[in-house]
Amino acid sequence: MCSILLYVRVFVNLNISIQQKMAWRQILFSTRAILEPYSTTVSAKFSTKSNPYLVKVGIPEFLNGIGNGVESHVSKLESEIGDFQKLLVTRTLKLKKLGIPCKHRKLILKYTHKYRLGLWRPRAQVVKS
Repeated sequence: MCSILLYVRVFVNLNISIQQKMAWRQILFSTRAILEPYSTTVSAKFSTKSNPYLVKVGIPEFLNGIGNGVESHVSKLESEIGDFQKLLVTRTLKLKKLGIPCKHRKLILKYTHKYRLGLWRPRAQVVKS
């Protein structure tokens, strides 16, 4: 209904040929399906259930989640930085001054950025019984 009113308002005042009006009408009515909101019958793609693998994240859990040998710097980072929230905003120069190799600095910074955006969390350690 809205597109019909738009069509009437636009084309009443314009001096264009009938072929051009028909072309515009075809464009308006063919894109209407795209502009309509999604149908309610479509199921949600994302689950609303909470993730069972959430774990309280500290520096050791974070570095163990990254892996690739980065966990060897746990004691150094805990003593110098101390808090996980401070690790999330630490820059590369600070990590370099602590003596962390380039590859490990890159991994730490990559995963801290992903963690801040909510795109990654370290997995909980599965307790083997």
